Amino acid sequence: MNNNKFTPNSIVVGDVLETLRSIPNDIIDLTVTSPPYNKRNKSHGWLVTNEKYSHFDDHIPEEKYQQLQIAVLDEIFRITKPGGSLFYNHKHRWTNGVLINPFSWLVNTKWTIKQELIWDRVIAANMRGWRFWQIDERIYWLYKPKDNYLIGKELESMHAKFASIWHMRPEHRTNSHPAPFPIELPTRIIYSILTSKNCIVMDPFCGTGTTLVAAKLLGHRYFGIDVSPEYVKHAIERLEKSEDEKNRLQKEKLKHVIEDSFAARKKRGTISWPYGPKLDNDSTKKK
Repeated sequence: MNNNKFTPNSIVVGDVLETLRSIPNDIIDLTVTSPPYNKRNKSHGWLVTNEKYSHFDDHIPEEKYQQLQIAVLDEIFRITKPGGSLFYNHKHRWTNGVLINPFSWLVNTKWTIKQELIWDRVIAANMRGWRFWQIDERIYWLYKPKDNYLIGKELESMHAKFASIWHMRPEHRTNSHPAPFPIELPTRIIYSILTSKNCIVMDPFCGTGTTLVAAKLLGHRYFGIDVSPEYVKHAIERLEKSEDEKNRLQKEKLKHVIEDSFAARKKRGTISWPYGPKLDNDSTKKK
């Protein structure tokens, strides 16, 4: 635990914006995070009776909430290396019949929005009769361009094979935190994005430390911030026992395998799909 300054492989207990402002420019390789959603402690469904966070009131005016998110995101942009990324998990919310989309504030940050991923959580807690069950959340891939190149480097084939909809059940709720990540989610992101070891992975709303545990098990340094001493204590305990979670991480890594690449199949002339070109009998020539 670190209450004062940025140090790799540590967690700061404190205000997120104040802590981020104390970190030097261009030192973070990747951030994976999910802030409190400003659900105002009342927009849970009948399956969830309590979603309160420790040491944080998730009930502030929406305009103030969005201004805070922009400030936090821009500070993360400043401390991220050129070519680095931020994966930002959030969701669509409805307040008094008005849809609030995270794009409302993301477009006002310094980041380049590279992709919107859909997290299919499979199950829903917000079961209300005036909308279909919302089982999805969003993960926004935000990118800090290097040399004004907005696209960035290409993913390796074994990672690029995944679609933009990720089917992952959420972690079981515990008394320690109302909405922890499943460890497979940050594992997929970190393993796909960082091709070298010993990078710095950050989670400025680290909660009970799922992103940090995934980073450590994948051979990277980590840095976390959270306002709750209770969550940070739990995160430190998880990091000390991180090997206990290695099996789940390994199962996710085993999904990142290409046995027969698209490039190899194309070279052989064996690419076929319902709306693709028809091939003759020797599968090498177009009709």
